[in-house]
Amino acid sequence: MNKLFLLDAYALIYRSYYAFIKNPRINSKGLNTSAIIGFVNTLQEVLEKEKPTHIGVAFDPHGPTFRSEAYPAYKAQREATPEDIRRAIPIIKELLEAYRISVIQVDGFEADDVIGTLATKLSDEKDLEVFMLTPDKDYGQLVSDNVKIFRPRHGGGYETMGPAEVCEKYGIEKTAQVIDLLALMGDSADNFPGCPGVGEKTAVKLINEFGSVEQLLQRTSELKGALKTKVESHIDDIKLSYYLATIKTDVPTDITLDSLKLQNPDEEKLDKIFTELEFKSLKDRVLKKVEKKPKPANGELSLFDFFSAESQTEEKNTSFESVKTVAHNYQLIDTEEKMLEIFSIFKTKNILCLDTETTSTSPIDAELVGLSFSVTPHEAFYVPIPANREEALRIVNIFKPLYEDPEILKVGQNIKYDLEVLRNYNIHLSGPMWDTMIAHYLIQPELHHNMDYMAEVYLNYQTVHIDELIGPKGKNQRSMRDLQPSEVYEYACEDADITLQLKEKLEPELKRLECERLFYDIEMPLMPVLAEMEMNGVCLDTASLNETSKAFTDRMNEIERRIYELAGQSFNIASPKQVGEILFDKLKIVEKAKKTKTGQYVTSEEVLMQLKNKHEIVADILEHRGLKKLIGTYIDALPKLINPRTGHIHTSFNQTITATGRLSSSDPNLQNIPIRGEDGKEIRKAFVPEPGCLFFSADYSQIELRVMAHLSQDENMVRVFREGKDLHAATAANIYKKPIEDVTRDERTKSKRANFGIIYGITVFGLAERLDISRDEAKQLIDGYFETFPQVHDYMERSKQMVREKGYATTLFGRRRYLPDINSQNATVRGFAERNAINAPIQGTAADIIKVAMIHIFERFKKEGIRSKMILQVHDELNFSVYPEEKEQVERIVMEEMQAAFPLSVPLIADSGFGQNWLEAH
Repeated sequence: MNKLFLLDAYALIYRSYYAFIKNPRINSKGLNTSAIIGFVNTLQEVLEKEKPTHIGVAFDPHGPTFRSEAYPAYKAQREATPEDIRRAIPIIKELLEAYRISVIQVDGFEADDVIGTLATKLSDEKDLEVFMLTPDKDYGQLVSDNVKIFRPRHGGGYETMGPAEVCEKYGIEKTAQVIDLLALMGDSADNFPGCPGVGEKTAVKLINEFGSVEQLLQRTSELKGALKTKVESHIDDIKLSYYLATIKTDVPTDITLDSLKLQNPDEEKLDKIFTELEFKSLKDRVLKKVEKKPKPANGELSLFDFFSAESQTEEKNTSFESVKTVAHNYQLIDTEEKMLEIFSIFKTKNILCLDTETTSTSPIDAELVGLSFSVTPHEAFYVPIPANREEALRIVNIFKPLYEDPEILKVGQNIKYDLEVLRNYNIHLSGPMWDTMIAHYLIQPELHHNMDYMAEVYLNYQTVHIDELIGPKGKNQRSMRDLQPSEVYEYACEDADITLQLKEKLEPELKRLECERLFYDIEMPLMPVLAEMEMNGVCLDTASLNETSKAFTDRMNEIERRIYELAGQSFNIASPKQVGEILFDKLKIVEKAKKTKTGQYVTSEEVLMQLKNKHEIVADILEHRGLKKLIGTYIDALPKLINPRTGHIHTSFNQTITATGRLSSSDPNLQNIPIRGEDGKEIRKAFVPEPGCLFFSADYSQIELRVMAHLSQDENMVRVFREGKDLHAATAANIYKKPIEDVTRDERTKSKRANFGIIYGITVFGLAERLDISRDEAKQLIDGYFETFPQVHDYMERSKQMVREKGYATTLFGRRRYLPDINSQNATVRGFAERNAINAPIQGTAADIIKVAMIHIFERFKKEGIRSKMILQVHDELNFSVYPEEKEQVERIVMEEMQAAFPLSVPLIADSGFGQNWLEAH
């Protein structure tokens, strides 16, 4: 069978754009590429997996359509198209042209009409199946035996819907009845009325009883009561809605099946567009062009001779320079004589760019395979390290004085990794350090910071990629140890050389953007602190976790039995689809349940929390989910992450991930360990100090609100903090007009949620949902908050205006968050940027403050000879393993440095505690 795929362009483009709304894909030119990359990924997935023989992409036209001319309110309520989507459309069309895929657009008709016409017209072709790729439910009316919907699933993947699936989904007998359903229900997205007061269930019942809207309107006398009145009062609305909901199948077009035949793409044009967009991975995937590493040149070169450009092979069909086209001197240093020679030269320099080749991405487990060095652009040297430990140490020790020289600037890309690997060989990397990854993070926090990407953007240079040497990730991937030094040295030398060149490009950018203080005083001094914490690791009480696992599993099984009893049947509690069917189809706990665009019931935690009072099964499902997540993510998973050599868990602290400046952690992610609720606390109980030590925890009290007080200079908020009062109770006292001592626990809790929620731009609706209160009470809370702290509102408006003018928000330390969407005409997009404009300076400043505290504590520990260790940082909290004899001294140092980290208008306060484990201490 031939397969024709017809894509609804705008539906897929919008879906892609909003999928990335919280973490947009922005390239170095400032172009938001979310919609483009999402659309092309979808297209490529279809081409690779579905292997269509024919394909076309339908776009909505510019200007009015027959529907808007018939009913001016049609889609009139929709927000303006986000600017980033408007910018993306011509690029997507250009990409489709390069793919040699037909772009179909007919004035006066929407994409679904064009697709409907082509699907109907071409489905008569022999041996042809037609697939309409769209998330839009309206297309159900077009489905027939050889015309199907190919629908993106919520959360990934696709479902194919033929007549049986459409009829089952909507509870109808014929696919054409989708039009009748829409005519009765109306469509809020397209803004046509239907019959007010008739929802999906009633519409399905009426269609199954009467067969069609036409029959229903002819036989309204058979209806009774309020339903009869509703239908008869809105006959014109129903007829209009039927007209608007009907997808045209007779759009004037001369498109033929042959004109939609899939062709080979214009690879040169695709290459050019992907390069301009900076879609490196996508380019490699689509064009299957992975440049092979050149063979090393024959003959040995003198130490600082260059290769001539003429001696290199010219690379064809690429706009990038590479190791083949740029004059360079990369040398393999494989004798002790040569090692001593380059060492003596490096010792005379005041800068050393370094890199390591290893056997693992985990620095705790990694063994050295080689060392690479560069002190001058386009020159680099590679020293292979043998597997034999004794021999490896002998070679590494040649360079030990160089690594530990306090006067030589050390440059690296993610130098924290190299520092930890070298520590395994008794090398203590010393002196000032300069990390290109961290520098770029400060310059462009939301972009990629890997060396390959930066080389393309700043140097117009394409590096040799690691998978070209050892193969793609997977069980067949080789180790660097499997390769000969002659196969590795150019790749390794290039890393050091390119990193040095990037340093020269990034250094003036840091100065231009006034990020030098942030880089030199905070981020770079913090790096060795994090390295030390990672190497220290954390002890885990596995016996405690095993007990918790058994107790939680028993509880989960009991809850499962109770859920099945309440449901009257067993089902897969982990399946959102089956949970939705039980709650909303069988138990009917609400009349109109929320659905995704694909028609599946929404059973997220947020939705179920709102339904807890509707049926006792909901609370059980939530508890079951919570326990299952805790067991799978932490309780059973954490013991498997214990390093067999050290007996500790070694998380990685990431400096360059979050746009706000907060640290994150991975492998495992310790930032997300639940802190509320008794179940979450059981996990913290398993984190213990070193044998014979105490667990010490210190965390900032309401630091973000204190930063808000400083930034807004709100007199009331500043006074509350200066007087040492409870801000949440004081807020409640003002909102509820009562003395602070009469504030109830519930009133304080609500005020606390308002205090924190307003920082994040919470709405009346959002606060009402979060607190499970009426919108009137939520409005009272928010209005009362701004009456209590009027200058906070002024700060919020001032923050938004400042970002509108500058394009970015800044912390008190100069950290930038770029928010180009703040001037968007689309309210959803603009609102997201406005909330970040308010929050970024607050959250970012709080993150910077705890970083400063960590640096100062680390320095004090070294200066005062403290043996106790800082082992964890989680948001506003620092954790330590403390020797009992150092207890008072450690507490004094930590509290002094945390509370004096930055001079705010209000005092910085930290709370602390000791215990036998993290839970007790916290």
